[in-house]
Amino acid sequence: MGLAYLDWVVIIGYLLLSIGIGVFVVKHNSKNITDFFVAGRNLPWWLLGTSIAATWFATDAPLAVTALVRSKGIYGNWLWWYLGAGIMMMVFFYAKYWRRSEILTDAEMIELRYSGKSASVLRGFTAAFYGVFKNCFTLGWIMLAMLKFSQIMLGWSAEFALGITLAFALIHTLSSGIKGVVVLDMLHFSAGTLGTIILAIFVLIQIGGPTELASQIAARSDAPAGVLDMLPDLSHIGTTEMIGFVFLIGILWLGQAQGDGYIVQRLFSAKNEKHAIKASLWFAVAGVVILTWPWIVVGLGSVVILPISEASEALLADPELAYPMMINEVLPIGLKGLLIAAFMAAFMSTVDTHLCWGGSYMVNDIYKRFIRKDATDKHYMLVSRISIVLLLLISAMAAWQMDSIAGAWVYIIEIVSGISIILMLRWFWWRINAWSEIASMLSALVLANGFLWVRWLHGFGWVDDAVLETVNTWYHEDVALIRATILLLVCTVIAIIVTFMTKPVDNETLLNFYKKVRPKGWWGPIAKQLPDLVERSSTKVSWFGFVFGVIFLNSLLFGVGHAVLGSYKTALLLLLLGSVCGWLTLRLVAAVKTQEKP
Repeated sequence: MGLAYLDWVVIIGYLLLSIGIGVFVVKHNSKNITDFFVAGRNLPWWLLGTSIAATWFATDAPLAVTALVRSKGIYGNWLWWYLGAGIMMMVFFYAKYWRRSEILTDAEMIELRYSGKSASVLRGFTAAFYGVFKNCFTLGWIMLAMLKFSQIMLGWSAEFALGITLAFALIHTLSSGIKGVVVLDMLHFSAGTLGTIILAIFVLIQIGGPTELASQIAARSDAPAGVLDMLPDLSHIGTTEMIGFVFLIGILWLGQAQGDGYIVQRLFSAKNEKHAIKASLWFAVAGVVILTWPWIVVGLGSVVILPISEASEALLADPELAYPMMINEVLPIGLKGLLIAAFMAAFMSTVDTHLCWGGSYMVNDIYKRFIRKDATDKHYMLVSRISIVLLLLISAMAAWQMDSIAGAWVYIIEIVSGISIILMLRWFWWRINAWSEIASMLSALVLANGFLWVRWLHGFGWVDDAVLETVNTWYHEDVALIRATILLLVCTVIAIIVTFMTKPVDNETLLNFYKKVRPKGWWGPIAKQLPDLVERSSTKVSWFGFVFGVIFLNSLLFGVGHAVLGSYKTALLLLLLGSVCGWLTLRLVAAVKTQEKP
């Protein structure tokens, strides 16, 4: 594609605006790593919630969503819609706990909750796994998405565009830390959301509106069966996929209830517990509802404008290219530049978040904890910045080893699912110890990568072809969600067995954790030792808030969905239901008791 002069003016102007704000406007002279990574714990909910949503809107998301719509249909988005229930549980159960803990990273919480050498080892391993492996793996597929986008939109200059955007993200991350990241995320979220909504509107205009979009797709024989289904229909999909869907919405969302590390970093930065709770709620609405449907509309429009039966070999081989191709097809000069700037914004907002988050692990939980414990603040700030640069380089190498964004999503889901129940139980059951988490994490890693072990053994002739074929079938993408759920169950059972085979956490550590965090659940033996400790929060309020919050979120989600497909009566009813449940959710958020002093 050849961009016009006006497009380049918009792109360059946005990049200059971004770097100007990051370097000259957001003046935050971080004196120590607490300032650098959690902004002195003084940021408001609306800024933090927007920042989390901006990180969700990476370059990979619209491309992967478009590919899901073209290959499966709207219901394919349950691969990430299921997270909404987990976010609502975070709103009412976990956000206050995280902020109350007053730590720098979620890995640090391990030595707040557990004791002994096993806790130290687990903290270091967790920091390395999430801060380096998972973090760089995630950044790798985000860079891959940016390359795919740039190859379509910019042609020969794809790698150059990636390098320039990475440099901009790196500069303002190094210069101002989490505060600069969060403030710029507000700009990036606004630009990215506006750009994708404009593209969706142009797609609807070209096709003839929502009703025409639905009717034209329904009339196409080359569209996936049930492409317009928001919930999977057994008559359109196989039993295996339906079982996977049921497991996804029934169990796997628990793994996201505590929040990913970069989400938790935002909660650590909140002014107080109430701001952490409200940030989580705003993130749920902005991330799951506001961002979703513009991407899906473009994916649906591509089924009409770039028919599957007439697609090029490149598009057939990689349906993730459909999104940037749609920009070429429907947008006029100037707006193409705006969309490219929006994608660069989305890319930068995600990269700077992951760099800042990963750097906090490397400095706080590895370097400061195990290598040099008594250095000056200036020294730790230098190591923080060096760590961020190293993470960027490792992530770039990871990007060259990937070819599928959606496939990378599934792989991460599998690993995280194996440890999700134990991570939840550490808050609610006093008996869980560090060995419980170690057992669940190691078993998840071994089982999620089982095909690699078998292929390695096959290479030495220790496994025959029949076993290799069986294993390859089991690790096929079609059964990924069932496999993830089995991993969850098996790893949880292994961890529970290990729990009872090992000693409990020492009593003093449990008492200190209970006094600081005030967890609910099965803490009877510890709570009895602290009879004067008054817990103000109500479990009943939290559960009602969670239920109404889930109804509110999904009513909005499907209400907007029916509106963009021309089902206006259904949309109105769902939006009314969502409004009522939203009001109740806000009332229950206000009713949640916190530990802050009046």
